[in-house]
Amino acid sequence: MAIGIIRMKDLFAVVMLTGIYGLLSASFFVAMDAVDVAFTEAAVGAGISTLLMLVVITMTGRKEKATRHKPFAALFVVVITGGLLVYGTLDMPLFGSADAPIHNHVAPRYLNDSMQEIGIPNVVTSVLASYRAFDTFGEVVVIFTAGIGVLAMLFAHRRREEDEKLAAINDSMHEKHLVIRIVTKMLIPFILLFALYVQFHGDYGPGGGFQAGVIFSSAIVLYAMLFGLSAARRVVNQGFIQLMAAFGVLCYGCVGIASLLNGGNFFDYNVLSNDPVAGQHLGILLIEWGVGVTVASIMIIIFFSFAGRREIQQYVEQNKNKESV
Repeated sequence: MAIGIIRMKDLFAVVMLTGIYGLLSASFFVAMDAVDVAFTEAAVGAGISTLLMLVVITMTGRKEKATRHKPFAALFVVVITGGLLVYGTLDMPLFGSADAPIHNHVAPRYLNDSMQEIGIPNVVTSVLASYRAFDTFGEVVVIFTAGIGVLAMLFAHRRREEDEKLAAINDSMHEKHLVIRIVTKMLIPFILLFALYVQFHGDYGPGGGFQAGVIFSSAIVLYAMLFGLSAARRVVNQGFIQLMAAFGVLCYGCVGIASLLNGGNFFDYNVLSNDPVAGQHLGILLIEWGVGVTVASIMIIIFFSFAGRREIQQYVEQNKNKESV
């Protein structure tokens, strides 16, 4: 037991276990025929989130600091909250119960009528992008807000001479892995192409804007990790990425406003075209594009914010060492 507690103070082990848990969760979703959810969990939970936490560890250190006090009050609050949450689930129907309200009302409505009303084979996309478009819009706004919050907290202004010295540091760190860099250059175009496939194939199979955005941003993150932040900044303009993050949310919201201006409800795509099904296809295409653009941009912003802060720390530490010598 003591060994297990000591190991949990190793933040690298915690991050790896979190990634493994995400991958196992994705496998469970596949076994339950929830392929779209599994796709998202594999890309976000086991993929980009693990990379971002590894970047954070480089800033905070690998080992957790020893606690100076016993957090009994926090433990008491967690136990009480957990007990209340468990108590709240007692009135819920059993998992997989055929008598659950969702299986008698909501699910049959989506499964039986979505093809006629939406005209898309993937029912999950119909639910998320049309029936529950307002909820999905809220999720995109939350992602955008999180990215802006990270950018506001970790933004650091660098002078031009600092950029040149930081570029030299990055070049010395990344020039050793020649074979990996060549292979990565060959793989990145295929990763980006696959992201576009996932983006525009979400109507007919697993995929959509969330998954495509994470896959697209992972290619940029991979490039930055192997070629250095300086090279990545020359390829990816940070101002443009921030603009695209806002543009994705704006594109999504404008679809709802266009629905209102055409006499329909908010996110009622039927009024976007003379044919209601064609209007549904157009609306879903536009909002999925907005989701993909925002998610990809925010993931890139978060990575560059954390990695840039670590870069500044390295620069300051090197200057301190030079001054001490």
